[in-house]
Amino acid sequence: MIAHSVDDPLYYLHNFRQVLGWVGQRYADLLDHHEQGFIDTFTDLPTASQALLVRMVMRKGELFRSDKLEYAEIGDTHNALAPLLALGWADADAPLALEQLWPLLRKDEAASCFAGQLTRPRAGKAELLAQLQPLALQPRPLAQWFPGFAVQIVHWRLQPLCDRLRLLFFGNLYQDWHEFVLADLGVWRYEQVPFSDDSRALRLRCEVDLAMALHQCAERLEQGEAPATLLALLEGLDSHNPWLARRRARVLYAVGQQCERLADWALALRIYGACTHPEARIRQVRVLERSEQWAAAHALALNMAAAPANALERQALERLLPRLARKLGGPPQPRRRANPVELIELELPAEFAALGVEEAVRLHLQGQGGAAHYVENTLFNSLFGLLCWEAIFAPLPGAFFHPFQAGPQDLHDADFQQRRAALFERCLGRLDDGSYRDAMRTCHGAKQGLQSPFVFWQMLDSELLEQALACLPAAHLKACFQRLLQDIRNNRAGMPDLIQFWPEQGRYRMVEVKGPGDRLQDNQLRWLEFCQQHGLPVAVCHVRWAPAA
Repeated sequence: MIAHSVDDPLYYLHNFRQVLGWVGQRYADLLDHHEQGFIDTFTDLPTASQALLVRMVMRKGELFRSDKLEYAEIGDTHNALAPLLALGWADADAPLALEQLWPLLRKDEAASCFAGQLTRPRAGKAELLAQLQPLALQPRPLAQWFPGFAVQIVHWRLQPLCDRLRLLFFGNLYQDWHEFVLADLGVWRYEQVPFSDDSRALRLRCEVDLAMALHQCAERLEQGEAPATLLALLEGLDSHNPWLARRRARVLYAVGQQCERLADWALALRIYGACTHPEARIRQVRVLERSEQWAAAHALALNMAAAPANALERQALERLLPRLARKLGGPPQPRRRANPVELIELELPAEFAALGVEEAVRLHLQGQGGAAHYVENTLFNSLFGLLCWEAIFAPLPGAFFHPFQAGPQDLHDADFQQRRAALFERCLGRLDDGSYRDAMRTCHGAKQGLQSPFVFWQMLDSELLEQALACLPAAHLKACFQRLLQDIRNNRAGMPDLIQFWPEQGRYRMVEVKGPGDRLQDNQLRWLEFCQQHGLPVAVCHVRWAPAA
């Protein structure tokens, strides 16, 4: 599949046809008769009508003024629209509520349309609407709202159907038709992964319906719908499809967070107890604590502490347990203290504050010799991505199913590493036999600019790559990469801001920078503890600004 050049006025139509062909070929067994009928009928439409249809699909909303649907490559809008009206795919006489009509009218048009009903016709447009709303005007076609109005209001009726086709193609609803344009312009380029017959995000018709329902639940949550209503919907939306199960867990977790904001502790506990989101267990303890159920919170925390799911959970429990023990009247329990990290206390001229605290420290450290770079989470993630490219982009069933994927769909699944165990073992084995440097250089050259969930191409130039390969011991890289694989979602962030290299001496140091009033975040503390445990040189730099002269 290729994106058509944006130099072609009908590039968007060619891309839409490709999507229909892809979906019709790979998902024919999942299409209902309306969707299959749409694909078949679309093919027989005049080119101008096809193009106008796609223009409406790509735009926001379902109501359009006919004078805003004029495109040079389409020609006469009314002629192009006629077949769509005849099919019932669009409607120019649909009843419109006042709130639907209002955004489509200019202020002068609105004032003219409702001249006899406005008490203050010179007011702003929003106030004009406020004057009309108490009248409870009933929906009606445009011709009855505004007799003689020269413009049609077109209601595009098949957006939900086209959204389902987009879902089948992308496997999600956050990607849209602009992916083709960005690919053609070279803004985003993707690894070419072969697709097998079983490389599909959705395998059953009921899964298509479920994916749409989950998307609608998420939208309704954002619009402020009551959590109890959404929970009733979500309880009937179970699936064994890993992608859908993960999506449902995210929506359910978000509903639980909304319950916490509303202080509905009982419903929040019920939701988190049935949720597979990786942070749902620790939220249960926090809800019990916030609702002053100290004994229940302490018992659950103790049970979790016997087998923490990950480093994030262990860290949270180390804080919660002493606090809960105090609430229950128990003896003080000292918190586990990590070994002290090397501290750098730095006073810099006040005028350096304009550079930003990280850049000010970077310039200071570089002035002491060697090379200093602001990398934060980008360097170690990028080196991992280069070394393990073949494992990350392995064409496993369910991992890749359309040409615009920056990474595998199962990246955050619990069995992501296990499914690719032999590939990751081979990639990480290059750190043991010394071939990792050549492997990273080769990948850096061959895959330059391709989208990746790990590699930050704009940051990782050849100079930084060579300094990293000269100064970072293979054992340190392997330890970091193995930690990353343990929990990709949480461990890919929190790494120190700066890195210093002394290539002549083959050594390095990482530096976490904290300005006045700033403190270490939880994920940063976990990385600092990891560095200490594995002997990675790291320091925390506290900056204060010298008084202005």
